[in-house]
Amino acid sequence: MKYCVLIIDGAAGLPLLERSGKTSLELAHIPNLDGLAREGLVGLCRTVPRGMEPSSACACMSVLGYDPRVYYRGRSAIEARSMGVTIGDGEVTFRCNLVAVRDGRMWDYSSGHISAAEAGELISALNQSLGNNNIGFYPGVSYRHILKLKGVEATLEASCTPPHDIPGRPIAEFLPRGPGSELLRDLMKRSQAVLKDHPVNARRRERGEVPATMIWLFWGSGRVPEMPPFRQVYGLRAALTSGVDLLRGLGKMMGMDILAIPGVTDGLDNDGSAQVAGALAALEDHDLVAVHVEAPDEAAHAGSADDKIAAIENIDREVVGELRAWKGDSLRVLVMPDHPTPIAARTHSPEPVPFVLWGPGFKANGAQGFTEAEAQERNLLLDPGYSIMSRLVEVGN
Repeated sequence: MKYCVLIIDGAAGLPLLERSGKTSLELAHIPNLDGLAREGLVGLCRTVPRGMEPSSACACMSVLGYDPRVYYRGRSAIEARSMGVTIGDGEVTFRCNLVAVRDGRMWDYSSGHISAAEAGELISALNQSLGNNNIGFYPGVSYRHILKLKGVEATLEASCTPPHDIPGRPIAEFLPRGPGSELLRDLMKRSQAVLKDHPVNARRRERGEVPATMIWLFWGSGRVPEMPPFRQVYGLRAALTSGVDLLRGLGKMMGMDILAIPGVTDGLDNDGSAQVAGALAALEDHDLVAVHVEAPDEAAHAGSADDKIAAIENIDREVVGELRAWKGDSLRVLVMPDHPTPIAARTHSPEPVPFVLWGPGFKANGAQGFTEAEAQERNLLLDPGYSIMSRLVEVGN
């Protein structure tokens, strides 16, 4: 038996009043996902334990079979693991977004989804101007980067707000505050002068693109607990493919092999066909492969229903269709979002998400499509969410 976990990041959501009260999943043309739902076991899964933040780090940890209450201690350290940034004694990390602020308001949490190459130049300039033996900036993917600090563990006590939670709102209300926040606010303020006239931003303005006007610091964390390897917990050799450092970091922490597949990105340009082809090829010498697609979540953060629907349809056509058609060994498939990302809110929410378990051993339970409403009607809720991995890999479900 082989296994595939497909995480459709942020695909779930709430009814859109301007779209006849339908969700993005209901509006999307997804014949392959609907086919899985008609043929498989459909229900809801609470990926975010009550009282915990509805982050992808927490939720994806559940999807991949680990209890966030035991292993989740902050997101930035997970991304640092993917990037090869070590965290020593007395060191802490923060997610460092390149954002665009205009007239004192959060204009764009991603600086127009700046390219990794352009962002790398800006992070290098920040490191040269603001970095020292105790302050280091490390480039990641697109707008997502890491700041590492030494000797200032009090910064972890600061209250920070993710920039994608405050689109169009005055940033003064959401700057880091409380104990340990002074250094974070100072670095954010000083970053503006470094970025203002940088050649990368000059070129972006000339092209009519959104410039990166400052850094935004949040999701601070120190060292995270060591996680038992996936193979030890579930008895399977696993691999993972994703376009973002968070999932690659989680995979590394779980002892999974990380697949380097050209064309895998965090946006609508993700080459889903190449991603699923590389994932299925990995099943030749792995038992399980996890495929994470970021695009629906990014579209929802941008408030674009059209892009979110398009992203879901791309996944259905390019990825799910290939999973259904695979002619290899017997294949069991789990498909689900990690968390909802409602278009109106433009940020994550903690409600349970729909899932479908498909393949040998899973019996249909009456669903007619892969939607939030169909999953709700099945009266099947998996809580705690991390139990879903056992449902997938145990024989006889």
